[in-house]
Amino acid sequence: MSQEDQPKRPQEPVKYGDVFEVSGELADKPIAPEDANMMQAAETRVFGHTQKGGAAAVMQSAATANKRGGFVHPGDTTDIAAERGVMVAQTDVPGARVTTEFVGGQVVGQYVEPRPVASAAAMEAEAVGLSLQSAITIGEALEATVQTAGNKPVDQSDAAAIQAAEVRASGTNVIAPGGIAASAQSAANHNATIDRDEDKIKLIDVLAGATGKLTADKAVTRQDAEGVVSAELRNNTNLSTHPGGVSASITAAARLNERADI
Repeated sequence: MSQEDQPKRPQEPVKYGDVFEVSGELADKPIAPEDANMMQAAETRVFGHTQKGGAAAVMQSAATANKRGGFVHPGDTTDIAAERGVMVAQTDVPGARVTTEFVGGQVVGQYVEPRPVASAAAMEAEAVGLSLQSAITIGEALEATVQTAGNKPVDQSDAAAIQAAEVRASGTNVIAPGGIAASAQSAANHNATIDRDEDKIKLIDVLAGATGKLTADKAVTRQDAEGVVSAELRNNTNLSTHPGGVSASITAAARLNERADI
């Protein structure tokens, strides 16, 4: 085999930012073999196996490529993964179970598993001619974001998505003073002046208890989800939405409401 025919080594390692929507230091870190092994173990604990096409599979493929390129060695671990952990968390929301995968506190994967929304209380209510509201509301979907992306610093795309959600919940274009949209915009403006992510205002600070902060609420529809996604995309320099973020939670809620035909 001539030198020209020999496979060339990649010039750059596969980094987290190349395959996942992550930011900060993690985005620039090469994916290491032990990072992938930790995610495989976490997925196996939760699912009983690794997910086809999931975060563990992506990380394993990237780590293998990085080993072949000589960028990492067997047993290597990314410092952020070692210090802040690799985990898989599950959260139950009305009508679904949301499973989110994290590396160093940032979301690298999310799965939404629909679950029956009917309950004994709903059947009893129907038997006596009552209607039990079981659709997921905009407020509930925003609160679910705390579980999936609560540690994400608020940026302009988050603020725009939250404003779109509040407007659709209230049915008016007036932004309530002191409401979640106003708080999100204030947080985004503040964070734009801060360098360190750990010093920035996070989504959990804005969206915790969102249902109680809305002046009105309503069941999430596909139209609501499209409006929120559009707002987040228009205000993101990468023209993408954040995995597990505001529009992702609203979209998941709309999809579940449609499946339940509520």
